[in-house]
Amino acid sequence: MSAPQGARGRLAGKVAIVTGAGQTSGERIGNGRATAILFAREGARVVLFNDEESSIEETAREIDAVGGSATVVIGDVSVEDDCQRVVGATLEHFGGLDIVHHNVGVGLGDGWCEWIDFEAWQRIMRVNAGGTLLIAKAALPTLREQGHGVITNVSSVASLMAGATLLTNPPHAYKMSKAALNALTLSLAQAYAQFGVRVNAILPGLIDTPMGVDAVADHIGVPREQYATARDESVPLKGGMGSAWDVAHAALFLASEEARFITGALLPVDGGQSTRVG
Repeated sequence: MSAPQGARGRLAGKVAIVTGAGQTSGERIGNGRATAILFAREGARVVLFNDEESSIEETAREIDAVGGSATVVIGDVSVEDDCQRVVGATLEHFGGLDIVHHNVGVGLGDGWCEWIDFEAWQRIMRVNAGGTLLIAKAALPTLREQGHGVITNVSSVASLMAGATLLTNPPHAYKMSKAALNALTLSLAQAYAQFGVRVNAILPGLIDTPMGVDAVADHIGVPREQYATARDESVPLKGGMGSAWDVAHAALFLASEEARFITGALLPVDGGQSTRVG
C-alpha cells in the first residue's frame, strides 16, 4: 500500500524524532517508517532514530522522494547515552524539538511462562519499557523549558488483552512491557501537563507489518499467508488487519494541533479487537 496523498501541512514548522523509523524486511511497510514518511509529508522535519543503518537510510530516501526533510541518527533506545545523543543531534541540526514519536518495540523470545528465557524477558522489558523512559528522559527538559511538546508512545492492545490467534504464544513479557509503557504514559501526562507537554499512547491491534507478520511467521515456522489469514480472521472489523498507515494517521492526529486538548489517552487502533475486554 502506498502512502496516502493530499498532505495539508498539519505539522508544518515542527521538528519530530521518530524512533524505530527503520524496519525489518517484509512485504508491507512498518509502523515507524509509515509514520516518519507521513510526518514529513505533513511538513515536519524528521530525525530518524534506529539501531540498524540500512533500513533507516531507506526510510530517509523515501522521505526525500516525497520532498520531505530528514536526517538519520543510529542508536539504541535502551542505551541512555544514545537517547541523549539523538536529542542533542536534533537540536543541533534543526534548532528545536516539538514531537517525539516513540515506536520501538521487540517481542521475539517471548512465550509460555514455564519456558521463557529470562534474558529474553529482560531484553524485552529493557527495550520496550526502559527505552520509553530513556527517550522521554532525554527529551523532556527541552519540551518542559519551551512550554510545549508532544510525546506519543506506541504500545499494543496486548497490554490489555491476551493473544488473539491460535498461532501465537501468550506474550507475557511483551504484555508486561507494554503495560509498563501505558503506566509511564499516564504518569508523564499527569506530571507534565502543567508545562504544556502532551503525552499519549497508541495501542495497535493486528497490523500487517513486517515485524507483526513476516518475522513472527518465520519464527514459528508457518507460511506468511497462513499466519496473515489467521490474524485477518481475528479482527472484528470487516477487512481484516490494519496497515501501518492506520497507525501513522493516528500518530499524525495526536501530534497535530487538532489534538491540543488530548493528553493521557491510550488510543486503540485495532479494528475493534479491544472491545473483547470486559
